[in-house]
Amino acid sequence: MRLVAIGVAAGFFGALFGVGGGIIVVPLLMLVLHLSERPAMATSLAAIGIIALVAAASYAPYGDVEVGPAALVGFPAALGAVAGSALQQRLAGRTLALGFAVLLAAIALRLLFG
Repeated sequence: MRLVAIGVAAGFFGALFGVGGGIIVVPLLMLVLHLSERPAMATSLAAIGIIALVAAASYAPYGDVEVGPAALVGFPAALGAVAGSALQQRLAGRTLALGFAVLLAAIALRLLFG
């Protein structure tokens, strides 16, 4: 049931705010299920594909999906994902957790004080 609740939260906030599922899923997997960094991140990435497909299909009837820009962001992001996962395997778990926390804090500060 906890995984279902995490999924609902990720889908809801992802669609509402356009945030990547990892911002919701990774911390919840770590805090609620006590997964370590790597399994939480890998699990989140696997789920994001499903979340993104359903969310895009939900927006499509309203004409809000821009396919060209999505491809121009998506294909390079796929290459970045390969590079990021290769680097992630070389970093210590604590380094990953701190890096993720710094990223989230920087995003929060930027949104608050823009």
